[in-house]
Amino acid sequence: MKRLVLIVGAVGLIQFTNAAAPSAHRSTRVTATGDCCILIPGDVQDSAGVKAVVKPVNTGIYHNNIYKKRLDLIQKEVQLDYNEFVQAEIDNYLSEKSDISRELGLAKYYFPIYEKAFREAGIPEEIKYLSIVESQLNPSAVSRMGAAGPWQFMPSVGRTYGLAQDEYVDERRDPVQSSLAAAAYLKDAYQQFGDWLLAIAAYNCGKSDVIRAIDQAGSSDFWAIRQYLPAQTRDYVPLYIAMTYVMNYYKEHNIRPQECPIITKTDTVSVDKLVSLNSIAKTLSINLSQLVQLNPSYPRMLINGSPSAPKTIVIPEEAKAKFISLYGQMNSDLAATDLETIYNNEGIQPVEKRIPVHHRVRKFENLASVSVANMPKINKG
Repeated sequence: MKRLVLIVGAVGLIQFTNAAAPSAHRSTRVTATGDCCILIPGDVQDSAGVKAVVKPVNTGIYHNNIYKKRLDLIQKEVQLDYNEFVQAEIDNYLSEKSDISRELGLAKYYFPIYEKAFREAGIPEEIKYLSIVESQLNPSAVSRMGAAGPWQFMPSVGRTYGLAQDEYVDERRDPVQSSLAAAAYLKDAYQQFGDWLLAIAAYNCGKSDVIRAIDQAGSSDFWAIRQYLPAQTRDYVPLYIAMTYVMNYYKEHNIRPQECPIITKTDTVSVDKLVSLNSIAKTLSINLSQLVQLNPSYPRMLINGSPSAPKTIVIPEEAKAKFISLYGQMNSDLAATDLETIYNNEGIQPVEKRIPVHHRVRKFENLASVSVANMPKINKG
């Protein structure tokens, strides 16, 4: 009986002590995320009544979490930090499994193009995942600010990096040319900042905003300057790290890649006259939609080649011999009314709007029905 009284008294003393002591957990918000909890620091009062700051400990999400371990395993040249911001973006991407599945299918066509361009420029190949953050691997994507193509170049920046833009061609939409330009921009940014995460941030907001944030923070660490960057850029690097995770560990989350909707065995041919994609498709007996997918940089579906300035187009590999033998029969018989008919019949939508939102709901919405009158026009200059 005496032992029981002692035990009860001890329990009561412990409870009294816990109730009287200031508890960090009472003023710290804990958010459950997947298989872990994120400790978000809060202000507490210590026993002397002095304000103290609770700092996250190096356990759980910051140390032993499976997501961190997986990111560490795939880290190459680009730093793949793990924190609550990255976890939030991973969760968002994993809630969009159908999108990830489609992008994995598209990657079979686009990633070899990006990898080659990045190798030649000396850029880490893993930055190829940034194109999914930018455009969902959609060369026809256009942001509300006018950025276009798989790497979302603004018109002026595109011209600075050698991307031709006129009434017939927009090389911002060309996977090869735009990836070369993206590699050049990223290389310039890396040479300026000496850090790939800062180079990636600069790709989103521009080098001047990154410089300004570095000056304000007194640091060149992305996570230190993050609060001084534009709102969209604060999430941009976490989005990139999250996408890198998802594209490497999709199997662990029961995501299956879709079939690639684009012909992957292709070749290039030169065109030295004005000819339409419609004429080429008819002559080669290939699907016009597939030919448009392979040549997104020609928004009017007209190739304005000339002997002095030939243009390059992409065609299915098996069609090259036929193209060479029948090239003389191709002509520019595509009238304006035919353009409208083709777009309506084939269901081709050459331009889409990108909706930028926080923790991006990575969806696109089509523009109004396409006609010759409202087809995209590109200012010369």
